[in-house]
Amino acid sequence: MGTELVHIGFDNFLTVNRIIAIASPNSSSIKRTMQEGKNKGLLIDATHGRRTKAVIFTDSGHIFVAALAPETIAGRLQASRGGSGLEPEQSDEKDEP
Repeated sequence: MGTELVHIGFDNFLTVNRIIAIASPNSSSIKRTMQEGKNKGLLIDATHGRRTKAVIFTDSGHIFVAALAPETIAGRLQASRGGSGLEPEQSDEKDEP
């Protein structure tokens, strides 16, 4: 049995079964958690100098920051798990006949 990996940008990969949450870095509580992780040496920057768009929490307590949007990473996780779990957002646009 092999280990499934998900690409989080710039040739960086995470083990799929270790990810517990993916969040946007915009809230003050996420920013505070990122700073605490940095102080403890648990923050891993995978942005390659780009703007942080996603914060990924793992079961080991490590916090990864990535330059890809959370939706992009979640879509890749969904694809690696066979399309189960996450549902895409519904559009307000109506199909025209």
